[in-house]
Amino acid sequence: MVSIGYTLLCEQAGPKQLVDYAVRAEAAGFDQLVVSDHYYPWLESQGHSPYAWSVLGAVAHATSRAELMSFVTCPIRRYHPTVVAQKASTIGVLSDGRFTLGLGAGENLNEHVVGAWPHVQQRHEMFEEALQIIRPLLNGETLTFSGNHYDVPDAYVWDRPDVPVPMAVAASGRQSATLAAEYADGMIATEPQAHLVEMYEEAGGVGRPRYGQVAICYGPDEAECRKIAHDQFRWFGLGWKVNTDLPDTDAFEAATQSVREEDVAAGISCGPDVDKHVAAFKKFVDVGFTHVALVQVGGDSQPMFLDWAQEQLLPRLREL
Repeated sequence: MVSIGYTLLCEQAGPKQLVDYAVRAEAAGFDQLVVSDHYYPWLESQGHSPYAWSVLGAVAHATSRAELMSFVTCPIRRYHPTVVAQKASTIGVLSDGRFTLGLGAGENLNEHVVGAWPHVQQRHEMFEEALQIIRPLLNGETLTFSGNHYDVPDAYVWDRPDVPVPMAVAASGRQSATLAAEYADGMIATEPQAHLVEMYEEAGGVGRPRYGQVAICYGPDEAECRKIAHDQFRWFGLGWKVNTDLPDTDAFEAATQSVREEDVAAGISCGPDVDKHVAAFKKFVDVGFTHVALVQVGGDSQPMFLDWAQEQLLPRLREL
């Protein structure tokens, strides 16, 4: 059975709201709670971006059953890899072993706040070094590391859960899928692409979790849902090659000026029809994803969505 997740999207709600939604989502029956980790929202209309790790700590304390995950954290600029290992282990302890550390190579939007955004080749090198640092620290090793980008004279994480925090790595192609297989316990992707699963398994990831994420916009009025999705998620179709390099919300506004409502609705299921939302989720299931987290687009609609999900959506998804 596929694990059904709910996304605590830090770009569209404040910290107290996110903790409340987490509690409601667990009560509704969601298996997993994933948390975005940004410094900025994608678009100004989203209007939020609290510190994800503070939210995670509060959610770990306020919930008791649902698995937790960062979706995803970039360990190459804003956070040093040793600090990522420390805070991931702390959340692992607070959650009684329910936390998985999701990692990715990041976006300029969030990482430029601490300095210039590196060239893509340098980013990939930094990301692999970060994985080489984080993995042994999560496992309880004392680490000394000297690389091209990071030096760790001496590091040890003192507070860790009984079972080391598992890692999952975001993949968009063969290189990142190979990194996920070599260093992590799972793979993450935001598009239902069978070839990513195949590349991951070819690199050694057979039998490991594959985490996906699907954006929907549920509501009683399809036309209103389309407007909300266009207002807040029209960046979604730009693709990661664009998204990783745009520096701020103004750049995303400019890059999406020509995106139409119908363009967004073609990629995000909108409205009250449960069949459409089940079909969007099923695309990930059909290509081999084992965990799929839903994103309900629109900050104000979360309580309504969670009630509807408990009554109508989750029973349908359990049948897949």
